[in-house]
Amino acid sequence: MTSLVPAQTGVSLGPRAADLGAALLRPVRAHHAFESCVEQLGTAIRLGGYPQGEALPPERELAALLGVSRATIREAMVALRAAGLVETRRGRGGGTVVLQPPERPGRGTQRQVDALPRAEMIDALLFRRVVEPGAAYAAAERRSDGDLDDVAMAALRAALVEVTGIRDPAQHRQSDSRFHLAVARASGSSKLLTAVAEVQRSLHEMLMAIPVLAPNLGHSDGQHGAVLRAIAAGNPLRARRVMEEHCDDTAALLRGLIG
Repeated sequence: MTSLVPAQTGVSLGPRAADLGAALLRPVRAHHAFESCVEQLGTAIRLGGYPQGEALPPERELAALLGVSRATIREAMVALRAAGLVETRRGRGGGTVVLQPPERPGRGTQRQVDALPRAEMIDALLFRRVVEPGAAYAAAERRSDGDLDDVAMAALRAALVEVTGIRDPAQHRQSDSRFHLAVARASGSSKLLTAVAEVQRSLHEMLMAIPVLAPNLGHSDGQHGAVLRAIAAGNPLRARRVMEEHCDDTAALLRGLIG
């Protein structure tokens, strides 16, 4: 299985990679390796990179992605199990399975958002406004050049199908993250993929603090579809413009609902 990690790790990055959770993982420094593993894996689970009910990759794959020993991964799993994020199932077909139900937007996170410096929130939105439209542009340009093949497009369409029509707020938040990561993956750039993963991390608490409204979900679905169509048509300018509109609408909603 191809993994989504920055190129310097030595693991290949390609549009056919199936594991979006790996987009949220990167090698950690030896000093605080345990804490960093727990943080990254927990974040990947919360953002839906590893959805509820699915098994995490084997220890050896996680160790390679994070640049740590399997012993450190096992220690991190103990912490994740204690927090109720995963459980380990024995026997045939066993493994470590994600348990944590998605967080409910609009509940219990407003205080966390209030604690974030306003300048930090504005900076996160500005960063997204630059990075995500750029990723959409690059993906469409690759399609135009013939580098984004039909198999890669099928992966993008699957991500769109997953997020479209979901009305459960928590499930939508996770599926939305996966769609944006899939667009970044289609850009073919490991640096863009890492940047979009950082964007999704930065926005997570803000987006979880607001209620998800049916009109906004419908509008978001339409914009996601328009982004994919522009990529499929090999139209970089259109892909960038629609993603910019999508980012602007999300920013407007955040400004209105959490100030």
